[in-house]
Amino acid sequence: MTTNPIHRSTLGYRSQQLINRAAVYLVLIFVTLIVVIPLLWMFSTSFKLKSQLFTKEIYWIPKVVTLENYTKILNNPSTPIGRWFMNSLIVASATTVLKLVIDALAGYAYARLEFPGRKQLFSLLIATLFLPGVMFLVPNFVTVTKLGMLNKFSGVIIPAMASVFGVYFMRQFFESLPKELEEAAEIDGANRLQTFFQIALPLAKPALATLAVIEFLASWNDFLWALLVLKDRTVQTLQPGLRTLQGAYTSEYGLMMAGAVIVALPVLILYIFLQRYIVQSVATTGLKG
Repeated sequence: MTTNPIHRSTLGYRSQQLINRAAVYLVLIFVTLIVVIPLLWMFSTSFKLKSQLFTKEIYWIPKVVTLENYTKILNNPSTPIGRWFMNSLIVASATTVLKLVIDALAGYAYARLEFPGRKQLFSLLIATLFLPGVMFLVPNFVTVTKLGMLNKFSGVIIPAMASVFGVYFMRQFFESLPKELEEAAEIDGANRLQTFFQIALPLAKPALATLAVIEFLASWNDFLWALLVLKDRTVQTLQPGLRTLQGAYTSEYGLMMAGAVIVALPVLILYIFLQRYIVQSVATTGLKG
């Protein structure tokens, strides 16, 4: 009995597909473990007693679950983490909102408006992405000092109220939208601003949600600039504030892990709420027509 060559070829193709899919899943599982394991260890360590932190055996589940680290860090007057949390929330939220507004307007202008030097100016803007951020620390610090914004939230928010990446990201998304929708609105009598706010911006919700998570995370995790500008303990944010838990000779690792959990929760919650839009943005970016 002979085997049909077409049938044999189909079986070989399906086997190759299964092997490729299994290889992709193995890689994704490996990458997921690399990301998740440190988070799980951080969460586990935050509930451990100090005596359980340095042992030969590795305990993923603490022998004795305790909230001591959280009560210490929340009730210690020298670490007003509640105030730091609100400061970080105010700074990150204000920075994110300003970036969304400015980056969306600039991205739309580069995607749709025709003006002299548009391509050259955009190329120059993209070139700044290759410059290290530390180059801007001194001029920004001098500017903030001259304007009297030291120890103020404005000193952190205003220098970061727009980003080159955000402009590039929004430009790419707006270019993927069909121009026919905007042309139809212009035929109906809408001006450029009305077209932007009523047509383009509602369609950009997935991109805005993705950009919001990226920029909120960047602002929330900002350490160096906040450390330079916000010297007063009452206006400090979480990142430089939690630095005080690490001394020159000793470090309270249990308290640090509890603080890290508190820092990570808002970003995780934000991602859970905006996950649908992020996936939609990734799926649609780059499609035209």
